[in-house]
Amino acid sequence: MTTLLYDRLGGNSGIAQIVNDVVEEHMNNPAINARFIPFKDQPEELANIKKHTIEFFSAGSGGPATYSGKDMTTAHTGMNINRGEYMHVMEDIFRVLDKHNIDEDSKKEVLAILWSLKGMIISK
Repeated sequence: MTTLLYDRLGGNSGIAQIVNDVVEEHMNNPAINARFIPFKDQPEELANIKKHTIEFFSAGSGGPATYSGKDMTTAHTGMNINRGEYMHVMEDIFRVLDKHNIDEDSKKEVLAILWSLKGMIISK
């Protein structure tokens, strides 16, 4: 039996920690931090974004979660995220996955998920 990606990422608590660390990486990344730093002054909105991201990755990785946020296109419409920014986001995510000692096969699965979303996020 194959272990779910959800479990390999540490379940809900592991994914929550990964999401928190990724947001911190984004806030420290000069290439994209302008999109994230304003949320430091909006803690309720930041908490909501983190909640939806945790739900999204928990549900999308096979966990017992229901995603309650907007679809990816709707959530990112008007943001005009470019390819370079998307790549910086992915780099931050993989830096955090390395920090959490996530195995290579799991990282490949995360990459496949992220790559499948790019058309719904870039230049919307």
